[in-house]
Amino acid sequence: MHKSLFQFHRKYFFLTLLLFATEVFIAAYLHDAIIRPYGGDFLVVILIYCFVKSFLNTPVKATALAVLLFSYLIETLQYFNLVEILGLEKSTIARVVIGTSFAWTDLLAYTLGILLVLLVEPTFKRLE
Repeated sequence: MHKSLFQFHRKYFFLTLLLFATEVFIAAYLHDAIIRPYGGDFLVVILIYCFVKSFLNTPVKATALAVLLFSYLIETLQYFNLVEILGLEKSTIARVVIGTSFAWTDLLAYTLGILLVLLVEPTFKRLE
């Protein structure tokens, strides 16, 4: 039987909400040298992955790779100061969503986050 590309998955959506709340908590309340700068980047790719999987019935590896490439793209755009190029430097939302500073450590955090997704997904799929 052919599965539809669009399909709502409650478990992924719940994880999306949980991860989003965690990211907001980190941004609002943590001002340390480890969790805020690295933990948030590690979790954001997992958040994006879960959001995509909440609505799309796509293969795990392809989705994970697409999310990783997307995060690399955003980080690269930060290197080229996209927020300033678009004239959005006074927009808090643009500065938070797009980001303003390139860091190699962010790329590492994104990669490690996606690796965790690939390690955990087989177990998560069995629980469905």
